Amino acid sequence: MSPSAPSPSRARPWPLVAAAAACLVSFAAFWVAQRVAHVNMLDVMVYRAEAETLRAGGDLYAMRATSANLAMTYPPLAAVLFLPLTLVDVPLMRTLSTAGNLLLVVALVRLSLRLVRPVLASPARRADLWRTTLWVAAVVVWCEPVWTTLRYGQINLLVAVAVLWDFTRREGSRWAGLGIGLATAVKLTPGLFVVLLLAAGLLLWRRDRSMNQWLRTALTATGVFLVTTLAMVVALPADSRTFWTRTLFETGRVGHKEETANQSLSGVLARLMHTDAPGLWWLAAAVLLGGAAMALAVRAAVRGDKAVAVVVTAFTALMVSPISWSHHWVWCVPLLILLYDRSTRAWAVTGAVGLAFASFALWWVPHDPGRPELDQNAGQMLLSAVYPLTATAVLAGYALAVRRTRLPAVPEATREAFATREPQAVAKE
Repeated sequence: MSPSAPSPSRARPWPLVAAAAACLVSFAAFWVAQRVAHVNMLDVMVYRAEAETLRAGGDLYAMRATSANLAMTYPPLAAVLFLPLTLVDVPLMRTLSTAGNLLLVVALVRLSLRLVRPVLASPARRADLWRTTLWVAAVVVWCEPVWTTLRYGQINLLVAVAVLWDFTRREGSRWAGLGIGLATAVKLTPGLFVVLLLAAGLLLWRRDRSMNQWLRTALTATGVFLVTTLAMVVALPADSRTFWTRTLFETGRVGHKEETANQSLSGVLARLMHTDAPGLWWLAAAVLLGGAAMALAVRAAVRGDKAVAVVVTAFTALMVSPISWSHHWVWCVPLLILLYDRSTRAWAVTGAVGLAFASFALWWVPHDPGRPELDQNAGQMLLSAVYPLTATAVLAGYALAVRRTRLPAVPEATREAFATREPQAVAKE
């Protein structure tokens, strides 16, 4: 070896250092941009108010907080988990919330990569995993769902990380299911992942007549949800009764369905029909799309394609929920990674979908307390439906691919391209 040539042991760390530096610079710029934009972090202030109400022994569901007069919409367990927010002053709480969410962006990307490319979890590929994680995190932090999650101080990233943590545990792990169970006990919508786990687990059990990881994880998640929920019934009986018998069904307390921020089928139909109550039209659309999408998800799970099963389930939950605010769509991060890994035209497909989530197009239409969304024209309706339209196109494309090819799930050995692509190329997503 030439004296001037660096040894492999010295040269190897530099790509990782470059990725770390790029991520740090991006996150620092993001932090500055949020401060310049004077983000109000409204939701984390509500979380704090919920915890303060709990400490004071007040009625959680009669509480109103901030200038927007926002109410608590989560189950009682959420207020318990928010208690640490009351231990620091508001400026420090906001700083810690932003810093914590930025770390969760990294965790979300890392777990998404492990979900799509399990081989990256091996010790030999750890440097590749971290390098790719940091490059991707430096970019996806700027997409609208992530920006808005940090803008409000929301818990969407934490929920997604909890779910993906379960799906990336090793085979036979006794902890798999803990994250989904807790996430469901806090926010309910992750419960659709339990449906996926149960359906796939029962189908595999019927075939093999043996306990499998899907069924084991489903039972653990269900157990955790029931135990934590019952614990809240004992500890906070009045609040639990209020939530499970009344608040759960009051979707209007979350916000108006026609708001442009509502990126669910319900929101699209409300704007299309110029009403805040799409009623049976939404129910029919949710049943049809949800049933078809979950059939695809369960099929993928049974065939061993966990990544597709998880991402399809996540987007199904977002589509069929009565309210799915734009910041709930942080699941675009694993979707983009999956598309880049699986698409035959990776750059074109991932770029188009990434543009939809980075464009902030839904905010280009009139939106203010006067409820102008009830009187949108055709162009405004398209812009304010950008996420559901994108998700529908992706699901339809996958369904067509399944119908045309009818090939087995893609083997792990054939999907090495993602990890070996240049990190600079990944960073441009």
